[in-house]
Amino acid sequence: MPPSNYQGPPEAWIIAIGNELLIGRIVDTNSAWLARRLTFLGFRVRRIVKVPDEISDIVEELRRAIERASVVITTGGLGPTYDDKTLEAVAKATGRELELNDEALRMVAEFYSKKNLPLTPEREKMAKLPRGSKPLPNPVGAAPGVLLELGKDKIIVSLPGVPSEMKAIFDSHVAPRLEALAPPRALWECSLIIEGIPESTLAPIIEEIARRNPTAYIKSHPKGHEVMGPVIDLRVLASAPDESEAKIIAESIIERFYNEVIKLGGKISQRTCGKPS
Repeated sequence: MPPSNYQGPPEAWIIAIGNELLIGRIVDTNSAWLARRLTFLGFRVRRIVKVPDEISDIVEELRRAIERASVVITTGGLGPTYDDKTLEAVAKATGRELELNDEALRMVAEFYSKKNLPLTPEREKMAKLPRGSKPLPNPVGAAPGVLLELGKDKIIVSLPGVPSEMKAIFDSHVAPRLEALAPPRALWECSLIIEGIPESTLAPIIEEIARRNPTAYIKSHPKGHEVMGPVIDLRVLASAPDESEAKIIAESIIERFYNEVIKLGGKISQRTCGKPS
């Protein structure tokens, strides 16, 4: 077991911004992608929040996130239109002025120059960043990403809502920075398909094993009927400084579950272990 003062991996929050997410016009695939990347980088994602294009709502969630998380990532709201308000909200939430950033302006101007389009006030708006921010090059679109450091171990990253732009900026410029904030971690995942035991029967066992293994994420996914034909997909994701240790943790936990299921008269129809994909 880890020492009693173990704090776990650093926390990350994801804030997805846009009215289109809340009315169901667009499915938020960005947050799922970011959550998995952050997990692989060694962070614990504690919140995924969706908010409308309203300054007050964005500021409220940003302040909550800044108070609790080491990394806050926003998606959406960086464009040239009136409802793109993310950076204004970041500035307000952190008590900073919004100002024209020369480097960001160069990025935006170069993008439109290549398309033989003028630099209008609406396009220039994408280069107005919270004071002290660093623009992140966008190899796919016009709006730069934005990185704002609030201290040695706390940052806000604002990314475009277009998935191809968000992913390109994250992988090229955000992931390398995050690696410095989180201790190196390796992941190993094991799973069991359990038949014949209701999830409610397995629940206290999951709780007890999870309490004893805070570096592992344990989750049950019911697939069948709770009583008439229970089928449970049980997954264990272990995190450790190196792969061999993560493997030992995950496989020892899954072995414990295996033994408990057999004792209860259940059946294991599938057992797998390996690197999470």
